[in-house]
Amino acid sequence: MTSPRPTRRTPQKPWWKTALGLVLTAFMLFPVYWMVNVSLTQTSDLRSDPPRWFPWDPTFEGYTAVFQQQLPALGTSLLVGLGCVALTVVIAAPAGYALALLNLRGGRTLNFLLLVAQMIPAVVMAMGFYAVYNSLGLLNTVGGLIIADSTVAVPFGVLLYTAFMSGIPRELLQAARVDGAGAWRTFRSIVLPVSRNSTLTVSLFAFLWAWSDFIFASTLNRNGELIPITLGIYNYIGNNTTQWNAIMATAVVASVPAAILLVVAQRYVAAGVTAGAVKD
Repeated sequence: MTSPRPTRRTPQKPWWKTALGLVLTAFMLFPVYWMVNVSLTQTSDLRSDPPRWFPWDPTFEGYTAVFQQQLPALGTSLLVGLGCVALTVVIAAPAGYALALLNLRGGRTLNFLLLVAQMIPAVVMAMGFYAVYNSLGLLNTVGGLIIADSTVAVPFGVLLYTAFMSGIPRELLQAARVDGAGAWRTFRSIVLPVSRNSTLTVSLFAFLWAWSDFIFASTLNRNGELIPITLGIYNYIGNNTTQWNAIMATAVVASVPAAILLVVAQRYVAAGVTAGAVKD
């Protein structure tokens, strides 16, 4: 009769590491808490000394003002974000496929230029776009803002797609060629489905950049009929400098879509790209 094997105990982390992690997390999230706190504070209590650390008499007048005045701006930001995602994926996915798997001449040079493009300050790019858009009539348009935001997301997307697609097993591509698939059919039917997680990562980055962009919006769309939420908050601060609860409520509402996307997409971003694609 064999004796039962001793069970392995999971080593417990020292309590001070957990406490330190909680303290650092609370420190980093304190601005978010204060934003929510101010959004629920009465206007008459905003200048109290000492400040109120908790809204004992909460008010939702700030959120009422948001839904009465800022809904068009939220819709514009959503439209710009989705447009930036679509344009970025349409350009970056084929470009990454070509650089990673089609052995293009000058691929290394192009990768270097993409890295350099990411180092150019957004302010410099905005000034260049302003001169071009002024000649083409694209100032104060949603389409022009989508194109401008995509210029930041596309280089990142190409580099990420190239890194992911370079690791795709060559057996998949060889099998597609044996079946008579050309380069475009291989990309559409094999490479792109396998690169689903990289597509989600690129889409998330592109949407968050377009959603939070202020430099391009303030330079290229300041006088447009449809303005994004970042410019709406800026204009709102200028017109309502005493209603900080409404300003913070706008910031809270604008943060919700980004937070939801991060929570939902994190498991797909962290997952392996080609796990299980080839079986021995």
